[in-house]
Amino acid sequence: MSRLAVVVFNLGGPDGPDAVRPFLYNLFKDPAIISVPALLRYPLAALISSRREKPAQANYAIMGGGSPLLPETKAQAQALETALNLAEPGREARVFIAMRYWKPFADQTAAEVADFAPDEIVLLPLYPQFSTTTSASSLKDWAANYKGPGRTRTVCCYPTAEGLIAAHVGQIAATWAKAGEPKNVRLLFSAHGLPEKVIQGGDPYQAQIEATAAAVAARLPQLPDWKVCYQSRVGPMKWLGPPTDAEIRRAGAEGKGVLITPIAFVSEHVETLVELDHEYAEIAHQVGCAPYLRAPAVGIDEAFIGALKQAVDHALPRAGGSAPEGAWLCPAGHGQCAKRREGTLA
Repeated sequence: MSRLAVVVFNLGGPDGPDAVRPFLYNLFKDPAIISVPALLRYPLAALISSRREKPAQANYAIMGGGSPLLPETKAQAQALETALNLAEPGREARVFIAMRYWKPFADQTAAEVADFAPDEIVLLPLYPQFSTTTSASSLKDWAANYKGPGRTRTVCCYPTAEGLIAAHVGQIAATWAKAGEPKNVRLLFSAHGLPEKVIQGGDPYQAQIEATAAAVAARLPQLPDWKVCYQSRVGPMKWLGPPTDAEIRRAGAEGKGVLITPIAFVSEHVETLVELDHEYAEIAHQVGCAPYLRAPAVGIDEAFIGALKQAVDHALPRAGGSAPEGAWLCPAGHGQCAKRREGTLA
């Protein structure tokens, strides 16, 4: 029986109040996040994490003291593992989790994968849209830690995968229907923002976010008024826009409500459960933006798990040369695209 290891990657999140500061330190010391020499980056990360510790702890307190990201990722990993083993009983597939900024870290997971001794390894970021600040950082971290057996293949991105789009469409449609199908609602696709200089350096993230949103919107003719926007800005640099909070205020001024969907997040965590559900909901209340609706992240939606399985299958050699439905190719000019950097795109 052959052995397949699938390693899924995500950000990670503090599992309790005492973990908040070291989690923030790990985040801001990553050169993919703050691109200055280590001599400056490490003390800067220490300063930022110290200043943000108490506000961040207050946010995590709303969720019970810690992030639900790891439990949600474990549920996704288990669903994917079950799907892979049911599809091919003659193969033992195991799905492992490696988080970037909190436990389980890549070194721990790498040791577990090596003990499993797989024949094949598929690296699968749980970021549908590729960015140097997320997928590339996690994959680089993995490469520095894994020394075990198995031929490794990498899933770069899947921003327009059929199952991903179907899962978003289902969540949005259900949220709209549950609210009574209000007609005065603008659909906001909210993604985590990035500094504009990252995109100007060839990062394909924004193009992929827009492609995901357009593919979802095309299947929701009942919600023709839609907009892509960005949340979670930090620091003084110019970030991608328009900001989600500004779009909520604009909708309120125009007498509209909003239905927000977290288009770049596949699990619930602080950016959805606090920023969207509390902070932005309060803004909506203040400016008279009603109704204020929020679609859930795709989580363990069957269609989304199917998209992950398809991504794994296609990464393996027996899948053949044909791309799966919804496969993405970055346009020319996105020099940070992983496939272009590897020379696998013309």
